[in-house]
Amino acid sequence: MISLAYRDVSNSFGRYLLTGIGLGLLIGVTLTMAGVFRGMVDDGKALLRSADADIWVVQQNTLGPFAEPSSLPDNIYRGILAIEGIRQATNVAYLTLEVGRGSHSVRVMLEGIDTQQNPLHLIAGRPVMRSHYELVADERSGFKIGDRIPIHRHDYEVVGLTRGMRSPSGDPILFLPLKDAQEIQFLKDNDALFRDRVQLKENPQLNPPGNPALLDAVEQQLFSNHRVNTVLIQLLPGANPRRVADDIEKWLRLTAYPKDEMEDILIGQLIAMASKQIGLFLVILTIVSAAIVALTIYSMTQTKLKEIAVLKLIGTRNGLISRMILLEAIGLGLVGFLTGKLAVTYWAPLFPKHIVLLPDDTLRALLITMIICVLASIAGIRAALRIPPGSAIGG
Repeated sequence: MISLAYRDVSNSFGRYLLTGIGLGLLIGVTLTMAGVFRGMVDDGKALLRSADADIWVVQQNTLGPFAEPSSLPDNIYRGILAIEGIRQATNVAYLTLEVGRGSHSVRVMLEGIDTQQNPLHLIAGRPVMRSHYELVADERSGFKIGDRIPIHRHDYEVVGLTRGMRSPSGDPILFLPLKDAQEIQFLKDNDALFRDRVQLKENPQLNPPGNPALLDAVEQQLFSNHRVNTVLIQLLPGANPRRVADDIEKWLRLTAYPKDEMEDILIGQLIAMASKQIGLFLVILTIVSAAIVALTIYSMTQTKLKEIAVLKLIGTRNGLISRMILLEAIGLGLVGFLTGKLAVTYWAPLFPKHIVLLPDDTLRALLITMIICVLASIAGIRAALRIPPGSAIGG
Protein backbone atom coordinates (compact mmCIF):
# COMPACT_ATOMS: atom_id res chain seq x y z
CA MET A 1 0.00 0.00 0.00
CA ILE A 2 1.30 3.44 -0.90
CA SER A 3 2.10 5.50 2.21
CA LEU A 4 -0.72 7.93 2.92
CA ALA A 5 1.70 10.31 4.66
CA TYR A 6 3.97 10.42 1.60
CA ARG A 7 1.04 11.12 -0.77
CA ASP A 8 -0.38 13.79 1.49
CA VAL A 9 2.94 15.58 1.96
CA SER A 10 3.68 15.51 -1.77
CA ASN A 11 0.45 17.41 -2.44
CA SER A 12 1.61 20.38 -0.35
CA PHE A 13 5.34 19.79 -0.35
CA GLY A 14 6.34 23.47 -0.65
CA ARG A 15 4.44 24.59 2.42
CA TYR A 16 5.56 21.51 4.32
CA LEU A 17 9.23 22.14 3.47
CA LEU A 18 9.10 25.85 4.33
CA THR A 19 7.48 25.05 7.67
CA GLY A 20 10.21 22.51 8.38
CA ILE A 21 12.91 25.05 7.53
CA GLY A 22 11.30 27.64 9.82
CA LEU A 23 11.17 25.08 12.60
CA GLY A 24 14.80 24.23 11.84
CA LEU A 25 15.89 27.82 12.37
CA LEU A 26 14.26 27.74 15.80
CA ILE A 27 16.03 24.48 16.58
CA GLY A 28 19.29 26.04 15.36
CA VAL A 29 18.84 28.98 17.73
CA THR A 30 18.12 26.53 20.55
CA LEU A 31 21.30 24.59 19.82
CA THR A 32 23.23 27.88 19.64
CA MET A 33 22.00 28.98 23.07
CA ALA A 34 23.02 25.63 24.53
CA GLY A 35 26.39 26.00 22.78
CA VAL A 36 26.90 29.47 24.28
CA PHE A 37 26.37 28.07 27.78
CA ARG A 38 28.73 25.16 27.08
CA GLY A 39 31.26 27.67 25.75
CA MET A 40 31.12 29.73 28.94
CA VAL A 41 31.75 26.62 31.01
CA ASP A 42 34.59 25.59 28.71
CA ASP A 43 36.15 29.06 28.94
CA GLY A 44 36.15 28.88 32.73
CA LYS A 45 37.76 25.45 32.72
CA ALA A 46 40.30 26.54 30.10
CA LEU A 47 41.37 29.40 32.37
CA LEU A 48 41.83 26.98 35.26
CA ARG A 49 43.83 24.62 33.05
CA SER A 50 46.13 27.40 31.89
CA ALA A 51 46.75 28.50 35.49
CA ASP A 52 47.62 24.91 36.51
CA ALA A 53 47.23 25.79 40.21
CA ASP A 54 46.24 23.57 43.10
CA ILE A 55 45.23 26.55 45.27
CA TRP A 56 44.25 30.15 44.46
CA VAL A 57 45.19 32.70 47.13
CA VAL A 58 43.26 36.00 47.04
CA GLN A 59 42.46 38.98 49.24
CA GLN A 60 40.74 38.05 52.48
CA ASN A 61 36.94 37.60 52.34
CA THR A 62 36.68 38.00 48.57
CA LEU A 63 35.71 35.71 45.69
CA GLY A 64 38.56 37.08 43.59
CA PRO A 65 40.18 37.42 41.25
CA PHE A 66 37.28 37.10 38.75
CA ALA A 67 34.00 37.30 40.64
CA GLU A 68 35.29 40.13 42.88
CA PRO A 69 38.32 42.47 42.94
CA SER A 70 41.35 41.17 44.79
CA SER A 71 44.58 42.97 45.58
CA LEU A 72 47.65 41.53 47.32
CA PRO A 73 51.21 42.77 47.84
CA ASP A 74 53.50 41.00 45.41
CA ASN A 75 55.90 39.97 48.19
CA ILE A 76 53.24 37.94 50.02
CA TYR A 77 54.38 34.83 48.17
CA ARG A 78 57.41 34.61 50.49
CA GLY A 79 55.17 34.04 53.48
CA ILE A 80 53.08 31.57 51.49
CA LEU A 81 56.17 29.51 50.64
CA ALA A 82 56.80 29.06 54.37
CA ILE A 83 53.60 27.02 54.68
CA GLU A 84 54.21 23.28 54.76
CA GLY A 85 53.30 21.34 51.60
CA ILE A 86 53.80 24.16 49.07
CA ARG A 87 56.17 23.59 46.16
CA GLN A 88 55.74 26.84 44.23
CA ALA A 89 53.93 30.18 44.60
CA THR A 90 53.45 32.38 41.52
CA ASN A 91 52.16 35.96 41.41
CA VAL A 92 49.56 36.69 38.71
CA ALA A 93 47.75 39.90 37.77
CA TYR A 94 44.50 39.93 35.78
CA LEU A 95 42.92 42.91 34.05
CA THR A 96 40.10 43.25 31.52
CA LEU A 97 40.25 46.19 29.13
CA GLU A 98 39.85 47.33 25.54
CA VAL A 99 42.92 47.35 23.33
CA GLY A 100 43.28 48.88 19.89
CA ARG A 101 43.18 46.86 16.70
CA GLY A 102 43.44 49.19 13.75
CA SER A 103 40.39 51.42 13.76
CA HIS A 104 38.54 49.04 16.08
CA SER A 105 39.05 47.86 19.64
CA VAL A 106 39.03 44.36 21.09
CA ARG A 107 37.97 43.48 24.62
CA VAL A 108 40.63 41.22 26.15
CA MET A 109 41.85 39.96 29.49
CA LEU A 110 45.47 40.72 30.30
CA GLU A 111 47.26 38.11 32.40
CA GLY A 112 50.55 39.15 33.91
CA ILE A 113 52.72 36.09 34.40
CA ASP A 114 56.15 35.15 35.64
CA THR A 115 57.68 34.19 32.32
CA GLN A 116 60.09 31.79 34.03
CA GLN A 117 57.39 29.79 35.80
CA ASN A 118 54.42 29.86 33.40
CA PRO A 119 55.11 27.89 30.21
CA LEU A 120 52.42 28.52 27.58
CA HIS A 121 51.13 26.03 25.04
CA LEU A 122 51.86 27.89 21.84
CA ILE A 123 50.53 27.16 18.35
CA ALA A 124 52.86 29.68 16.69
CA GLY A 125 55.76 31.95 17.56
CA ARG A 126 57.71 31.86 20.81
CA PRO A 127 57.07 32.55 24.50
CA VAL A 128 57.72 35.90 26.14
CA MET A 129 61.47 36.13 26.77
CA ARG A 130 62.03 39.80 27.53
CA SER A 131 61.02 41.37 30.82
CA HIS A 132 59.02 44.13 29.11
CA TYR A 133 56.90 44.98 26.06
CA GLU A 134 56.21 41.51 24.66
CA LEU A 135 53.03 39.45 24.82
CA VAL A 136 51.48 36.19 23.70
CA ALA A 137 47.90 36.46 22.39
CA ASP A 138 45.08 34.00 21.96
CA GLU A 139 44.30 33.55 18.27
CA ARG A 140 40.66 34.59 18.82
CA SER A 141 41.85 38.14 19.49
CA GLY A 142 42.69 38.46 15.80
CA PHE A 143 46.26 39.61 16.49
CA LYS A 144 49.13 38.23 14.42
CA ILE A 145 52.77 37.65 15.26
CA GLY A 146 54.65 40.88 14.79
CA ASP A 147 51.68 43.15 15.54
CA ARG A 148 52.38 46.06 17.88
CA ILE A 149 49.56 46.65 20.34
CA PRO A 150 49.32 50.01 22.16
CA ILE A 151 48.28 49.48 25.80
CA HIS A 152 48.25 52.61 27.97
CA ARG A 153 51.76 54.07 27.94
CA HIS A 154 53.64 51.53 25.80
CA ASP A 155 53.44 49.39 22.67
CA TYR A 156 53.67 45.61 23.02
CA GLU A 157 54.85 43.24 20.31
CA VAL A 158 52.96 39.97 19.72
CA VAL A 159 55.60 37.22 19.75
CA GLY A 160 53.41 34.09 20.07
CA LEU A 161 49.88 32.73 19.72
CA THR A 162 47.85 30.35 21.85
CA ARG A 163 44.50 28.66 21.26
CA GLY A 164 41.50 28.30 23.56
CA MET A 165 42.77 30.73 26.22
CA ARG A 166 39.74 32.86 27.16
CA SER A 167 38.29 34.50 30.25
CA PRO A 168 35.02 33.24 31.80
CA SER A 169 33.20 35.93 29.82
CA GLY A 170 34.74 34.72 26.56
CA ASP A 171 37.37 37.46 26.12
CA PRO A 172 40.67 36.29 24.59
CA ILE A 173 43.64 36.39 26.96
CA LEU A 174 46.87 38.27 26.31
CA PHE A 175 49.84 37.01 28.35
CA LEU A 176 52.54 39.56 29.18
CA PRO A 177 55.25 39.98 31.84
CA LEU A 178 54.00 40.48 35.37
CA LYS A 179 55.74 43.83 35.84
CA ASP A 180 54.04 45.22 32.74
CA ALA A 181 50.64 44.00 33.91
CA GLN A 182 51.22 45.57 37.33
CA GLU A 183 52.08 48.89 35.74
CA ILE A 184 49.04 48.80 33.46
CA GLN A 185 46.66 47.94 36.29
CA PHE A 186 48.01 49.73 39.33
CA LEU A 187 50.26 52.61 38.22
CA LYS A 188 48.45 55.95 37.98
CA ASP A 189 48.92 58.38 35.11
CA ASN A 190 51.11 61.48 35.55
CA ASP A 191 48.24 63.92 36.12
CA ALA A 192 46.74 61.73 38.83
CA LEU A 193 50.13 61.39 40.52
CA PHE A 194 50.59 65.18 40.48
CA ARG A 195 47.16 65.81 42.01
CA ASP A 196 47.72 63.20 44.74
CA ARG A 197 51.12 64.66 45.64
CA VAL A 198 49.59 68.13 45.98
CA GLN A 199 46.88 66.77 48.29
CA LEU A 200 49.48 64.96 50.41
CA LYS A 201 51.62 68.05 50.78
CA GLU A 202 48.58 70.08 51.84
CA ASN A 203 47.72 67.54 54.56
CA PRO A 204 49.48 68.68 57.77
CA GLN A 205 49.20 65.24 59.37
CA LEU A 206 51.15 63.58 56.56
CA ASN A 207 53.55 66.47 55.96
CA PRO A 208 54.66 67.72 59.39
CA PRO A 209 57.43 70.36 59.47
CA GLY A 210 60.90 68.90 59.71
CA ASN A 211 59.86 65.32 58.85
CA PRO A 212 59.93 64.91 55.05
CA ALA A 213 60.71 61.21 55.43
CA LEU A 214 57.11 60.54 56.51
CA LEU A 215 55.77 62.13 53.34
CA ASP A 216 58.18 60.12 51.22
CA ALA A 217 57.11 56.89 52.89
CA VAL A 218 53.42 57.65 52.35
CA GLU A 219 54.05 58.55 48.69
CA GLN A 220 55.94 55.32 48.15
CA GLN A 221 53.02 53.28 49.49
CA LEU A 222 50.29 55.17 47.65
CA PHE A 223 52.01 55.34 44.30
CA SER A 224 53.45 51.84 44.34
CA ASN A 225 52.36 49.34 41.69
CA HIS A 226 53.74 46.29 43.55
CA ARG A 227 50.37 44.58 43.72
CA VAL A 228 48.92 41.39 42.25
CA ASN A 229 45.42 39.92 42.08
CA THR A 230 46.17 36.37 43.13
CA VAL A 231 48.95 33.94 44.00
CA LEU A 232 48.81 30.54 42.34
CA ILE A 233 49.99 27.65 44.50
CA GLN A 234 51.38 24.32 43.37
CA LEU A 235 51.64 21.67 46.05
CA LEU A 236 54.14 18.95 46.81
CA PRO A 237 53.03 15.40 45.97
CA GLY A 238 50.72 14.04 48.66
CA ALA A 239 49.86 17.43 50.17
CA ASN A 240 46.20 18.00 51.08
CA PRO A 241 44.86 21.13 49.29
CA ARG A 242 42.18 21.84 51.88
CA ARG A 243 44.59 21.56 54.79
CA VAL A 244 47.16 23.83 53.10
CA ALA A 245 44.43 26.35 52.26
CA ASP A 246 43.30 26.36 55.90
CA ASP A 247 46.88 27.00 57.04
CA ILE A 248 47.21 29.96 54.63
CA GLU A 249 43.97 31.47 55.92
CA LYS A 250 44.96 30.89 59.55
CA TRP A 251 48.51 32.25 59.49
CA LEU A 252 48.47 34.85 56.69
CA ARG A 253 44.90 36.19 57.03
CA LEU A 254 44.16 35.59 53.36
CA THR A 255 41.51 33.57 51.53
CA ALA A 256 42.60 30.40 49.74
CA TYR A 257 40.50 28.31 47.35
CA PRO A 258 41.49 24.80 46.25
CA LYS A 259 41.04 24.21 42.52
CA ASP A 260 37.63 22.55 42.84
CA GLU A 261 36.27 25.46 44.89
CA MET A 262 37.59 27.99 42.37
CA GLU A 263 35.85 26.02 39.62
CA ASP A 264 32.61 26.27 41.59
CA ILE A 265 33.09 30.05 41.84
CA LEU A 266 33.83 30.44 38.14
CA ILE A 267 31.08 28.16 36.87
CA GLY A 268 28.57 27.91 39.69
CA GLN A 269 28.49 31.61 40.66
CA LEU A 270 30.11 33.80 38.01
CA ILE A 271 28.00 32.46 35.14
CA ALA A 272 25.02 31.32 37.23
CA MET A 273 22.77 34.20 36.13
CA ALA A 274 23.70 33.70 32.49
CA SER A 275 22.89 30.00 32.75
CA LYS A 276 19.45 30.80 34.19
CA GLN A 277 18.73 33.23 31.34
CA ILE A 278 19.84 30.73 28.74
CA GLY A 279 17.72 28.03 30.39
CA LEU A 280 14.66 30.29 30.24
CA PHE A 281 15.30 31.01 26.55
CA LEU A 282 15.57 27.28 25.87
CA VAL A 283 12.22 26.64 27.57
CA ILE A 284 10.55 29.44 25.58
CA LEU A 285 12.02 28.21 22.29
CA THR A 286 10.89 24.66 23.06
CA ILE A 287 7.33 25.84 23.71
CA VAL A 288 7.31 27.93 20.52
CA SER A 289 8.63 24.99 18.49
CA ALA A 290 5.93 22.71 19.89
CA ALA A 291 3.26 25.29 19.08
CA ILE A 292 4.50 25.63 15.49
CA VAL A 293 4.45 21.87 14.91
CA ALA A 294 1.02 21.49 16.53
CA LEU A 295 -0.52 24.34 14.51
CA THR A 296 1.02 23.08 11.29
CA ILE A 297 -0.20 19.52 11.70
CA TYR A 298 -3.63 20.69 12.86
CA SER A 299 -3.90 23.05 9.88
CA MET A 300 -2.88 20.29 7.47
CA THR A 301 -5.52 18.03 9.04
CA GLN A 302 -8.24 20.69 8.74
CA THR A 303 -7.54 21.21 5.03
CA LYS A 304 -8.17 17.53 4.27
CA LEU A 305 -11.17 16.73 6.45
CA LYS A 306 -13.23 15.66 3.45
CA GLU A 307 -10.46 13.33 2.21
CA ILE A 308 -10.18 11.74 5.66
CA ALA A 309 -13.94 11.23 5.72
CA VAL A 310 -13.71 9.48 2.33
CA LEU A 311 -10.97 7.23 3.67
CA LYS A 312 -13.20 6.30 6.59
CA LEU A 313 -16.13 5.69 4.28
CA ILE A 314 -14.18 3.15 2.21
CA GLY A 315 -13.13 1.34 5.36
CA THR A 316 -9.73 2.77 6.23
CA ARG A 317 -8.92 2.06 9.84
CA ASN A 318 -8.48 4.89 12.37
CA GLY A 319 -5.04 3.51 13.22
CA LEU A 320 -3.86 4.02 9.63
CA ILE A 321 -5.15 7.59 9.58
CA SER A 322 -3.52 8.30 12.92
CA ARG A 323 -0.27 6.83 11.63
CA MET A 324 -0.40 9.15 8.60
CA ILE A 325 -0.69 12.26 10.78
CA LEU A 326 1.98 11.01 13.19
CA LEU A 327 4.46 10.31 10.38
CA GLU A 328 3.85 13.78 8.93
CA ALA A 329 4.65 15.34 12.31
CA ILE A 330 7.81 13.23 12.73
CA GLY A 331 8.89 14.06 9.18
CA LEU A 332 8.41 17.76 9.92
CA GLY A 333 10.59 17.38 13.01
CA LEU A 334 13.34 15.58 11.07
CA VAL A 335 13.38 18.27 8.38
CA GLY A 336 13.54 20.93 11.08
CA PHE A 337 16.28 19.18 13.05
CA LEU A 338 18.50 18.62 9.99
CA THR A 339 18.01 22.23 8.93
CA GLY A 340 18.81 23.51 12.42
CA LYS A 341 21.90 21.32 12.81
CA LEU A 342 23.20 22.43 9.42
CA ALA A 343 22.52 26.09 10.21
CA VAL A 344 24.24 26.08 13.60
CA THR A 345 27.26 24.27 12.15
CA TYR A 346 27.80 27.09 9.67
CA TRP A 347 26.88 30.13 11.74
CA ALA A 348 28.49 29.09 15.07
CA PRO A 349 32.04 30.15 13.99
CA LEU A 350 30.68 33.61 13.10
CA PHE A 351 29.53 34.34 16.66
CA PRO A 352 31.80 36.53 18.81
CA LYS A 353 31.10 34.23 21.76
CA HIS A 354 32.76 30.85 22.03
CA ILE A 355 30.20 28.17 21.12
CA VAL A 356 30.73 24.51 22.01
CA LEU A 357 28.47 21.99 20.25
CA LEU A 358 28.50 18.69 22.13
CA PRO A 359 27.23 15.46 20.53
CA ASP A 360 25.19 14.77 23.68
CA ASP A 361 23.38 18.10 23.29
CA THR A 362 22.67 17.30 19.63
CA LEU A 363 21.22 13.89 20.47
CA ARG A 364 19.23 15.42 23.31
CA ALA A 365 17.83 18.05 20.93
CA LEU A 366 16.85 15.33 18.43
CA LEU A 367 15.06 13.35 21.15
CA ILE A 368 13.20 16.44 22.42
CA THR A 369 12.22 17.35 18.84
CA MET A 370 10.75 13.90 18.26
CA ILE A 371 8.83 14.03 21.56
CA ILE A 372 7.48 17.47 20.65
CA CYS A 373 6.36 16.21 17.24
CA VAL A 374 4.61 13.17 18.71
CA LEU A 375 2.78 15.29 21.30
CA ALA A 376 1.95 17.99 18.74
CA SER A 377 0.36 15.42 16.42
CA ILE A 378 -2.26 14.57 19.05
CA ALA A 379 -4.38 17.62 18.17
CA GLY A 380 -4.44 16.66 14.50
CA ILE A 381 -5.18 13.01 15.26
CA ARG A 382 -8.10 13.92 17.52
CA ALA A 383 -9.55 16.22 14.87
CA ALA A 384 -9.26 13.47 12.25
CA LEU A 385 -10.83 10.78 14.43
CA ARG A 386 -13.86 12.98 15.21
CA ILE A 387 -14.81 13.28 11.52
CA PRO A 388 -17.91 11.15 10.75
CA PRO A 389 -17.64 9.05 7.56
CA GLY A 390 -21.00 10.38 6.40
CA SER A 391 -19.60 13.88 6.01
CA ALA A 392 -17.90 12.72 2.83
CA ILE A 393 -21.35 12.38 1.21
CA GLY A 394 -23.11 15.28 2.90
CA GLY A 395 -20.37 17.82 2.02
